[in-house]
Amino acid sequence: MEQISKPDAAAIRHARSQNPKLRERDLATQLGVSEGEFLAAWCGRSVQRLKVDMDAIFGGLETVGEVMALTRNESAVHEKIGTYTDYYGGKHASMMLGSEIDTRMFPKHFVHGFAVAKDTENGTKHSLQFFDASGTATHKIHTRNATDLTQWQKLTENLLHEDQSTEFQCDTIAEPDIHPHPHTVAQELRQRWEKMTDTHQFVMILKKLGLSRHQAVSMIGDDFAWPLYADGVAAMMRHAANDALPIMCFVGSRGCIQIHSGPVKNIKPMGPWINIMDPTFHLHLRTDHIAEAWAVRKPTDKGHVTSIEAYDRQGNLIIQFFGKRIEGQDERESWRFIIENLPRATNMYAA
Repeated sequence: MEQISKPDAAAIRHARSQNPKLRERDLATQLGVSEGEFLAAWCGRSVQRLKVDMDAIFGGLETVGEVMALTRNESAVHEKIGTYTDYYGGKHASMMLGSEIDTRMFPKHFVHGFAVAKDTENGTKHSLQFFDASGTATHKIHTRNATDLTQWQKLTENLLHEDQSTEFQCDTIAEPDIHPHPHTVAQELRQRWEKMTDTHQFVMILKKLGLSRHQAVSMIGDDFAWPLYADGVAAMMRHAANDALPIMCFVGSRGCIQIHSGPVKNIKPMGPWINIMDPTFHLHLRTDHIAEAWAVRKPTDKGHVTSIEAYDRQGNLIIQFFGKRIEGQDERESWRFIIENLPRATNMYAA
């Protein structure tokens, strides 16, 4: 089969001029290029390529003040407004542990970085945008009216890459090779699950047994995980808002997990989307992408922790919710009551 060649930078820019109102991400998909490739077409114009130095970037962002942090996947967009504080670097994982912006970042997936200046009806908007090796966005940072643009400019100038060409090395990222034998691992999964004393141990259990998160949840048994109707996710959000219940909301890309901790208030459905539009937290969730929703219970040394997890048709985790716990205590009874009283699905694919 003849391979279709990708458009070059000039063709990408021309397509943009012919489709000025179409979202860049959507136009990139139409053109058959990654979002990273699409953005690189403007290097030397409105885009500057950056060195991806995690410590310099995320250790320096506090100086710019208020910004919007954005992490997304195909089905959910998570936006937090605040200041980047309390950065902790690491070779394999880095973290922002501020009260406003809370992330877990995996540096190996921060491969390409760009500073973007976009002209809009309301003036020039600036952003820092980071992409993995395939050109898929891992994390973005957008300026706000309160952002210190002098410090922003200083930060980006210190990070400028010597290569400002429009070339973009786009590589395929191999997905984890997971071929479990459920009947042989189910018993060991259960034994390890029952002995958990901290929810963070769950990731190591998955690695040890060669299971995906979705596979583990599906096979553990309904005393630890049970299917919900897909609309249970939106129902939980409304209950939490009505009760002013602090929750935690996790949305991840391949390279970054972004977390909201606190109450949610303004829940707005719009077509297939369910949205949270609070002053410092915005969430946009495609409910029609939810193929399965699960309530999941994990043991800890303080009791057990209950979450809601939503998966797409490929078994990828879209979004995850917990009740926000008080440090050193079991989870709130009000959160547990909401989750345990959501209608259980008659089968895992119920919509």
